[in-house]
Amino acid sequence: MIEFRDPWFLLFLLIVPVLIFRYLRNQRGTVRFSSINNLKDIKSTWSLWARHVLIFLQCFTVILLVFALARPQKGRTETRITTEGIDIVLAVDISGSMLAEDFQIGNKHYNRLYAVKEVVRDFIKGRQNDRIGIVTFAKRPYTLCPLTLDYGWLIQQLDRAEIGMIEDGTAIGSAVAISTNRLRASDAKSKIIILLTDGRNNAGRVDPVTAAEAASALNIKIYTIGAGTKGLAPFPSRDFFGNKVYRQVKIEIDEDSLRMIADKTSGKYFRATDTESLRNIYEEIDEMEKTEIETTEYLDYREFYPHLIFGAIISFVLFIILSNTVFRRLP
Repeated sequence: MIEFRDPWFLLFLLIVPVLIFRYLRNQRGTVRFSSINNLKDIKSTWSLWARHVLIFLQCFTVILLVFALARPQKGRTETRITTEGIDIVLAVDISGSMLAEDFQIGNKHYNRLYAVKEVVRDFIKGRQNDRIGIVTFAKRPYTLCPLTLDYGWLIQQLDRAEIGMIEDGTAIGSAVAISTNRLRASDAKSKIIILLTDGRNNAGRVDPVTAAEAASALNIKIYTIGAGTKGLAPFPSRDFFGNKVYRQVKIEIDEDSLRMIADKTSGKYFRATDTESLRNIYEEIDEMEKTEIETTEYLDYREFYPHLIFGAIISFVLFIILSNTVFRRLP
């Protein structure tokens, strides 16, 4: 947007109508004739019309000079952003129990891992300037993706996570331990782990509470999510003929341990019983753990008056040349 540094100079534009009025007033001929009847049949030539270019050049010169005095400027704002990012490790359970199809997207039922991947994908897309990594776990933990700012590649790795790629089991303590190890060397202002599971710790050599205490010592906050409906959940299986059938299975979630893990690290425990509640949980965590951004604005102006002065000089020179040659008037 163009602004004027000294806009009051624009009042001098009133000179332009004065010049035009003076020009029209002086259009009377300098040589007087008793009668001009014989001159009426003479056709106008281009030079008669072109003589008006002099008043145009005069007015144009004045306009350019007035605008130059008003100093038109165009501001350009530069914003420098200083961020203190958050390092996040997403620990996702991919044990066999995650096959239970008690989560619904649209009007169709999906297994727990599919729903989790859909929600986590949106969570990743909503972050900015934060390094995110993914740890999957079943009987043992596996670093699917180290901390990165490349969210596109991160989502590709998330899509690779499948049930069965690790031996079945639920090593919650080991998952917390390896996630903590991924954040140990981080110098980020805030370091968090979002742990999602649908079972209880039954594998690995690390106790979940002990792992949480180690994370707390490193100032790592853990949010825990227990995923799955309360009570029986539809679990897919194959009948004698190979057809897909469902049987109702009760999958126990060790909520006490998950709550204790969160409390040890000043985090919070959530329970997700359907896709909507799971999405709300990640949105709540997203709001609680926002990156602090400090911005400093620098305003740089581009001056236009040199171009206007140059144009006024050209216009004035043309006026001088034409008024003393082609459009010279007799005294």
